[in-house]
Amino acid sequence: MLINEFINYLRFQKRYSFNTLIAYQNDLERFFLYIKSNYGDQDLEAITHFMIRSWIVELMEAGLKPISIQRKLSSLKSYYKFLLKNTIVKINPLNKVISPKSVKSLPSFIEESKLNNLLNNMKLGKGFSEKRNQLIIELFYLTGIRLSELINIKEKDLDLVNLSLKVLGKGNKERIIPINSSLRKIVAKYIVIKNEIFTDLKIDNFLFLKENGKKMHSKFVYNIVFYYLSSVVTINKKSPHILRHTFATHMLNNGSDINTIKELLGHSNLLATQIYTHNSIENLKKVYKQAHPKAKKGGINENNY
Repeated sequence: MLINEFINYLRFQKRYSFNTLIAYQNDLERFFLYIKSNYGDQDLEAITHFMIRSWIVELMEAGLKPISIQRKLSSLKSYYKFLLKNTIVKINPLNKVISPKSVKSLPSFIEESKLNNLLNNMKLGKGFSEKRNQLIIELFYLTGIRLSELINIKEKDLDLVNLSLKVLGKGNKERIIPINSSLRKIVAKYIVIKNEIFTDLKIDNFLFLKENGKKMHSKFVYNIVFYYLSSVVTINKKSPHILRHTFATHMLNNGSDINTIKELLGHSNLLATQIYTHNSIENLKKVYKQAHPKAKKGGINENNY
């Protein structure tokens, strides 16, 4: 079914991440397993939109959420675009398939006061692990970077003179993010402690290391963030992505325009950023009700109208 050829195309030409490639491959393999189990061996040209719709129904009956099904359909759509581009098929059956709609939930975020309390308490730590963990939380919150971007930062990516950070985002796209002077001080202190412990490191080494000197992996960072956020919030999600949401929401609430946030987050489409405006609007409503005399409870007598 040319799955390997498609995955290699995504890997070498589109430069998709390892996790994305695994997700695409799993989605496609399970789809064709379903087709074989229910319709027998089928040529690519013989797969119809009716078959794809029946697959969607089975996924829904299995309890998958619409957003998960949408992701699987996205894998299939990319696959068929590849097939069309290489003239392997002439018709895309997905043109007649509609994705199940899902209710978009607003991204959770952490209140400024709670996050400031956490960061102030973290400043008390003196050792390597404490300084590293402090810098991890600070970087997530002050830059809005992704987990995959953070673990791949190298010391040379930080420009402490011009106060900027270079990260490699999705699609292998580089972007420059400004940092402030307080973050520069935290970085400088951390690097001094790090170099005292790991004396054979070079400038092109990764910024964040585990206690044994090896590069950190995603789960390791996730556990660090979960541990510290658990001390200030009760929301279920205590992940690095919550700090990314918090960065964007706080920027909007304090007057930043949506296009600036789009560039800082590394979004390719403005629609991906606009979800944060809902949180900002809710904040505006709250402030309005608290501050405007006619909006306060009892401020307007509706019987007068």
